[in-house]
Amino acid sequence: MVVDSSAVVGIAVVALGLVLTPGPNMVYLVSRSLTQGRRAGLVSLLGVAVGFLVYAAAATAGITAVFALVPALYTAVQIAGAGYLLWLAWQAVRPGGVSVFAPVPTPAHGPGRLFTMGLVTNLLNPKIAILYVSLLPQFIDPSRGGVALQSLTLSVVQIVVAVSVNGMIVVTAGSVAGLLARRPGWLRVQRYFMGTVLAGLAVHLLAERSRPA
Repeated sequence: MVVDSSAVVGIAVVALGLVLTPGPNMVYLVSRSLTQGRRAGLVSLLGVAVGFLVYAAAATAGITAVFALVPALYTAVQIAGAGYLLWLAWQAVRPGGVSVFAPVPTPAHGPGRLFTMGLVTNLLNPKIAILYVSLLPQFIDPSRGGVALQSLTLSVVQIVVAVSVNGMIVVTAGSVAGLLARRPGWLRVQRYFMGTVLAGLAVHLLAERSRPA
């Protein structure tokens, strides 16, 4: 197996932590699902999924070149990624956080526009860009060979996790919004849980920063 099983688990945990941390994708998908229905949310999610594929293709080609030419960038990338995870952890637990399940109403759009907006939202999402530029490379081990294949495999893991979770969010957006409205304490639990997970991942990455690229 080209990709180590611990790397698969690691990127899956990172992907889960990021997809459960409110960002542009979640805000857009929840808004569409609540204001225009599940079908609109799922069409928007299709656009988001294509955006993931674009990032995966670019990462597979780019990571191979970067690792071959400048392996010393590994440490800098690792520290930057850990710092970003810590920032996300703070965003999750900071006072005054607003629930993503109370979005501002949006005008209705057709399937083509929904797909395009989902695609563009994901492509312009800084959280996803940093995931592929700074976080995913840290789970690739050049000593195992097949860097491009490792990148592609880990990208597929991330996409499966992100699309699956976002799909569940789209389908259950109305029910979750109602639950959080009745029990706001659950929102705090979710925020602190994800903040703890993200901070733990950041500490782990920093502890591993001496691993050779």
